[in-house]
Amino acid sequence: MADSAQDSSHDTARLQAQTVLKSVFGFEDFRPGQEAVITHLLGGGDVMVLMPTGGGKSLCYQIPALIRPGTAIVVSPLISLMQDQVGALKALGIRAEFYNSSLDPMAGEQVLRQLHEGELDLLYVSPERLLMPGFIAQLQSLPIAMLAIDEAHCVSQWGHDFRPEYSQIGALRPLLPEVPFLALTATADQATRDDMLARLQLQRPHIEIGCFDRPNIRYTVQEKRTPAKQLQAFLDTRDDDDSGIVYCLSRKRVEEVAAQLQDQGYLAKAYHAGLPADHRARVHQDFLRDEVRIVVATVAFGMGIDKPNVRFVVHYDLPKNIEGYYQETGRAGRDGLSAEALLLFGGRDISTARYFIEQNTNEEQRRIESFKLSAMVEFAQGLSCRRMVLLNYFGQRDAKPCGNCDVCLNPPRVFDGLEAAQKVLSCVYRLGQGYGVRYVIEILRGQENERIRNLNHQTLSTWGIGKEYSAAEWESIIHQLIHQGFLVQDIRNYSVLQFTEKSGALLKGQVSIELALPKKTKGRGGTRRSEKDDLSVRQREVFDALRALRKEIADSEDRPAYQVFGDAALIEMAKHLPQNDGDLLAIPGVGERKLARYGFEFLQCLRTF
Repeated sequence: MADSAQDSSHDTARLQAQTVLKSVFGFEDFRPGQEAVITHLLGGGDVMVLMPTGGGKSLCYQIPALIRPGTAIVVSPLISLMQDQVGALKALGIRAEFYNSSLDPMAGEQVLRQLHEGELDLLYVSPERLLMPGFIAQLQSLPIAMLAIDEAHCVSQWGHDFRPEYSQIGALRPLLPEVPFLALTATADQATRDDMLARLQLQRPHIEIGCFDRPNIRYTVQEKRTPAKQLQAFLDTRDDDDSGIVYCLSRKRVEEVAAQLQDQGYLAKAYHAGLPADHRARVHQDFLRDEVRIVVATVAFGMGIDKPNVRFVVHYDLPKNIEGYYQETGRAGRDGLSAEALLLFGGRDISTARYFIEQNTNEEQRRIESFKLSAMVEFAQGLSCRRMVLLNYFGQRDAKPCGNCDVCLNPPRVFDGLEAAQKVLSCVYRLGQGYGVRYVIEILRGQENERIRNLNHQTLSTWGIGKEYSAAEWESIIHQLIHQGFLVQDIRNYSVLQFTEKSGALLKGQVSIELALPKKTKGRGGTRRSEKDDLSVRQREVFDALRALRKEIADSEDRPAYQVFGDAALIEMAKHLPQNDGDLLAIPGVGERKLARYGFEFLQCLRTF
């Protein structure tokens, strides 16, 4: 009987969530993982969510916030993202506000009054404001629908963006025992995930790990030779109206690259922490509204950008870790349309990054940062599919070559790598899975040194069995085995090499493996077509007219154009030419609220074709 009641409750929750998804947000179906997360939260349970940037994490708390009684509290470190998301929610008729240091005292008091009066569905709050004793006491006295912690990797020292104030959020768990907690991140390796669970004190959480694949993004790496010319050549392949972000490591480089692009006629602006706050806010808004097409920025920019139609991201300098690279490239193509990520990579980048790591006085933090930088360098220098390397890094070892990155489009020469792979795995096994890459290579190549003699490892059967390859070649082979999921490096244990569930079959020769030989750098391997390229001449005319109408409406409402309708919705309108409310409601991204608000004007425009 109890099971029947529970099933009925789950069915009711799913039906409520499906109704809100369509009527408020305009989508027919949930993305993978969303429904399970939402149903668990509606039942009052804790959840940890790992989904890629653009994978739909926000809906995981926005929908329960509209169904559960009380106000949903969303913790975010990003003031600009709060403002963008609140603006987008208000455009949908949702009662949302933010509470952070950007508000003057009077505005802050007004938000708290709305919270007390039960006038808010969602309240976005900074961790600093959340942890104020007075605010915590208020939460304990109010009906709280849930507490969502965005960018939850910030709680962990293993994460790429550790923030001390975030590590204190877990103290709220026992103070709000009846409130479901939701931890969300797009970038967390296994060590970071384990630390997140412990620090946030999640109670028997449902853990939802989405696929980290972003198939609409093409990843390309170029050796940095003449970066200014390489950037211009890349931009020459893009549509004039494409929006993009160019990331640089230093403020000086940001200013130089922005000036260079302006001289070339691009609508580009610089953005970094050294610029006045009002200037940064203006660049932010101009970019959201497509008044600025390219923002050249330090890595802080974009974390607070909720702009779905970014078509490209360029890293002018090497990122410090794969988590940051993945998160930054993930700001492209959040609308699901095709996008491109270009990384310019040079040896000087590594030296600069290592120098900054050495300035950290915390030895443990230096070790973690050094490991993560090495993984980033391996990605840039790698000979395996870029997408496979990224997915393997985040623990998804069943990835297949994507056929769309620069390595897949311009593949290196390969050879039957079974014997070489078995030598590596045998050596790792004989060493008890307790040593790192360099030491394994020393054993394979039969080197003699004091450490090897002291450990008596010159007597191992695998000592000296790999003299046919140089140290650099063995390093490439081992990294390819890591990228293909046959080995893993344990960051918590000095990056020692360990087996995965795939290692045994390869060691026994039950599966085959191809390994790549180093190759010379070639061109980009073709230009990716965008969805707009697939429109007919007539459809492109419709799309352009719809986009002009969208901008006119957005300007009149003082909001970014994508908050009216996204590019993906306009493309579908141009293809299908809906002529009535029912037709327009069938377009993904058109919900009942947007139909009521904008349907008449868009249908008028469509009926002229």
